[in-house]
Amino acid sequence: MQQWKVAILTASDKASRGEREDTSAQVIRELIEEELGGEIVDYRVVPDEQDEIIAAMIEMIEYYRADLLLTTGGTGLSLRDVTPEATLKVVDRVVPGLSEAMRAGAMHKTRRAMLSRGVCGTKGRCLILNLPGSPKGVHESLMAVMDQLPHALEILTGQAGDHTV
Repeated sequence: MQQWKVAILTASDKASRGEREDTSAQVIRELIEEELGGEIVDYRVVPDEQDEIIAAMIEMIEYYRADLLLTTGGTGLSLRDVTPEATLKVVDRVVPGLSEAMRAGAMHKTRRAMLSRGVCGTKGRCLILNLPGSPKGVHESLMAVMDQLPHALEILTGQAGDHTV
């Protein structure tokens, strides 16, 4: 089984100032290690500032060579929620099916999931997913697509063809 290199980026003003514990990233870490067998190669917290989110994402992809970059936070309707906009400036291609599946899967638990603006895409050989900021939202959204991540990563990294079973 491939061990994927995973980076976690939290966008949160309060967590970046140490005013709130970053429990959402802990949920991501547990799910990645238990469900995907991934290795966390970088983790950081930045404020809800597009330039800082963009810079962190690029460094995680280029320096740490992350196969999968998971963001948490900044996907809601607040004016400070800018993670999707930052992500769209980083990705080469969007993968709308993943974000649609995450919202649909989470909506089975809470109708408020439809308010998430998270996007998914690729930059080079890295898959990027925007997850909500709440631990519950992270769990529901990530589990909605977890079974497809290995195949998506295999295709993206050239380890499998597009039509393998």
